[in-house]
Amino acid sequence: MNEEEYIKLFHKEQLNLVAFKRLLDCDEEVLRLVNSAIEAEREACAKICDQYALEDENWSGGCAFAIRKRGKE
Repeated sequence: MNEEEYIKLFHKEQLNLVAFKRLLDCDEEVLRLVNSAIEAEREACAKICDQYALEDENWSGGCAFAIRKRGKE
């Protein structure tokens, strides 16, 4: 996630600015951990799409591609 996405998330969850500042000022290791967890969840979702594509020939595997691509932007 980028800083703008974190800001939107904090506003959505109505978290306070002190917590937000701590997140942005936290160690690089913590941000890597958070982003790694996000990537793992994204991949889990893409695998579900892959499974649907294998089970149903009418299902487009394009959603799995789109989910994985989202993590690269």
